[in-house]
Amino acid sequence: MLVRLLYASRAHKPLAPDTIETILSSSRKNNLALGVTGLLCHSGDIFMQLLEGGRDAVNQLYTKIANDPRHGNVILLDYEEIDERRFASWTMGQVNLGKVNPSILLKYSERPVLDPYAVPGKVSLALLDELIVTASIGCKQG
Repeated sequence: MLVRLLYASRAHKPLAPDTIETILSSSRKNNLALGVTGLLCHSGDIFMQLLEGGRDAVNQLYTKIANDPRHGNVILLDYEEIDERRFASWTMGQVNLGKVNPSILLKYSERPVLDPYAVPGKVSLALLDELIVTASIGCKQG
């Protein structure tokens, strides 16, 4: 059974410039073995991550992330059983929303900033779909 899980979190402290790349590299390596695919969006200290894969693998990974002391204010935005993956092309894609056209963010929120805490989970999913359509996702992995 496949599931899709979307959550948001805040970094407890400012991240070093290479921290995001370290997180992505580790995710890509570990997610491939777990059969998990997804996407990491970030802007400042806010992160939004989508995970897709088997129910057990996704839930175990989310539990590990939620208990990671580097994360704060971890909140589940959306969770659903799915028939197929939307983000199957990425073991972990990346979007730095600081480099995305602000009008994309403004389309889905009151201000052109990432704030998944202020919008419904379905709106955040729509934003991710828009990022695919506009080719804003980097680091495509097979």
